[in-house]
Amino acid sequence: MMGVIKFKSHRENNLVQLTHSMPPAKLEIFKSLETWADNNILVHLNPVEKCWQPQDFLPDPKSDGFYDEIKELRERCKEIPDEYLVVLVGDMITEEALPTYQTILTTLDGVKDETGVSSSPWAVWTRAWSGEENRHGDLLNKYLYLSGRVDMKQTEKTIQYLIGNGMNPQMENNPYLGFIYTAFQERATFISHGNTARLAKAHGDIKLAQICGTIAADEKRHEIAYTKIIEKLFEIDPDETVLAFADMMKKKITMPSHMMFDGQDDNLFENYSEVAQRFGVYTAKDCRDSGVAGVKMEGRKAQDYVCNLAKRIRRLYERSQILRYGKKAETHRFSWIFNKEVQL
Repeated sequence: MMGVIKFKSHRENNLVQLTHSMPPAKLEIFKSLETWADNNILVHLNPVEKCWQPQDFLPDPKSDGFYDEIKELRERCKEIPDEYLVVLVGDMITEEALPTYQTILTTLDGVKDETGVSSSPWAVWTRAWSGEENRHGDLLNKYLYLSGRVDMKQTEKTIQYLIGNGMNPQMENNPYLGFIYTAFQERATFISHGNTARLAKAHGDIKLAQICGTIAADEKRHEIAYTKIIEKLFEIDPDETVLAFADMMKKKITMPSHMMFDGQDDNLFENYSEVAQRFGVYTAKDCRDSGVAGVKMEGRKAQDYVCNLAKRIRRLYERSQILRYGKKAETHRFSWIFNKEVQL
């Protein structure tokens, strides 16, 4: 009898999903921007031969001192708190679900990779961006494996579940929505990896701080590219762009790992997020003000919504802080760290 593969059931999977929401007339906009993308977006990619690689930060397996380097790594990692490990594993798992993100970006109308080897600058960017991003999960995965402090089998199961579950960012195959979503995610990962770098340094693991800081620098470079695309869309099609911006904000941009599951914890993503918030890795305070200029009457209502977001986010953050410090401390066991308890 064949086995049954079980993945976590998410209520958003049961929602009617809107697809191909961009008006066909808008396809020409992205076609007309190909030369611009060639000159302004592809420049944010680094040549492979000049890129850092995970091995640059890891013990050298061909060295006579390989085992000594591993011992040194494990000694440094002993001082890292369990809460930090939970966040770092969650960040690594998010990075490892890259196949899902590339798949979604290559389905966006007007910028999709029709053949898998398309010479369109949009397709070239997505493939090369994926190649750069692939190093992040690879490096963190190997580092955590060598540390000996993470249950790698549970972590690997979580990665497989997450890729199998997919994600539901509600982009609707719409590049306006897709680029806005991705710019926000690059910003979020830049902040998150930057904060894990700071915290690793504070706990004495300078090498791990260097790793997280290097990944953060990649994310910042990618954020700049996606932000440039949005700025260009605001310039040439402000109404459609601000409407898309407001639409993504109303949907509440979800992290790409929101369907995370380890085979045990049905609320794994929420629990991981709670630890990240309490540990100061990524909080509502990290959201930034947004301003939009140059929209016509059609986009005014959406513009008002977007421009008032900053105040709403600040109020939500202040309320969350009151609730957090006013409630009894809760703990949770994470399978990633051998079911140890950490505070939420």
